[in-house]
Amino acid sequence: MGLKPDHWIRKMAHEHKMIEPFVENQVREGVISYGVSSYGYDVRVANEFKIFTNVFSATVDPKNFDVKSMVDFVGDVCVVPPNSFALARTIEYFRIPRKVLTICLGKSTYARCGIIVNVTPFEPEWEGFVTLEISNTTPLPAKIYANEGLAQVLFFEADEECDISYADKKGKYQYQQSIVLPKL
Repeated sequence: MGLKPDHWIRKMAHEHKMIEPFVENQVREGVISYGVSSYGYDVRVANEFKIFTNVFSATVDPKNFDVKSMVDFVGDVCVVPPNSFALARTIEYFRIPRKVLTICLGKSTYARCGIIVNVTPFEPEWEGFVTLEISNTTPLPAKIYANEGLAQVLFFEADEECDISYADKKGKYQYQQSIVLPKL
């Protein structure tokens, strides 16, 4: 399994619609960068957010998630409260080939501000908009800029296809169209 370079990403995006919309080169001027990089693709965060709140004293339970623990926000700048968390989604829609696995990491511009982005790997044949997990580890409110870069996706191609893909096992987060909350 090897890390894939920019020309492979461009080819897969054009021939297999792996990333839509696809930005051919890295956009940097006046924004937190997004688009193709040397060995990855910098994804943008959409303007839809779900921000954790303690207003209703809900308990976070991954087996029985209470939607009252979050408030919806739509806008160009989302302020994540101190020591809190928000969910968002990518602007880009992904179609991961059967021989590919991705790892997604937060961008250094946000990391240097105490903003941690956590995204689980995109498994072979997973498809959808990516739900992004954004943690503000600081004691201060933190801004997240919609329509700009938030995380980088690294692509790894295997030497052979897997026996069972995400699509084969009918994964519960397949074909996400919006921010998807935890499911059991």
